[in-house]
Amino acid sequence: MNLNNCKPGQRVRISQEIDRREGNWRTEITGVIESIGRETTGSWFAHSKDDKYWLLRVRLRKDDGELTTIAVDPLTRVELLADVPSVT
Repeated sequence: MNLNNCKPGQRVRISQEIDRREGNWRTEITGVIESIGRETTGSWFAHSKDDKYWLLRVRLRKDDGELTTIAVDPLTRVELLADVPSVT
């Protein structure tokens, strides 16, 4: 699934993998999307818009309430689990 099809309030599992000679590192995070957007880094070598490097980031609320932010790269995989019912 592509993050362009995701929206806040959806429950997802995000998997990321780092390819290494010694063996790949893989991690999965499950939670509800709080926000999706491009944010800058403080990179001094970026030399792009405003001398910042822009990364696509997803902010998730995990089941235990912890908020986490994930920087999305080409190897990031997103699986839609279920929509969370809205609270009224």
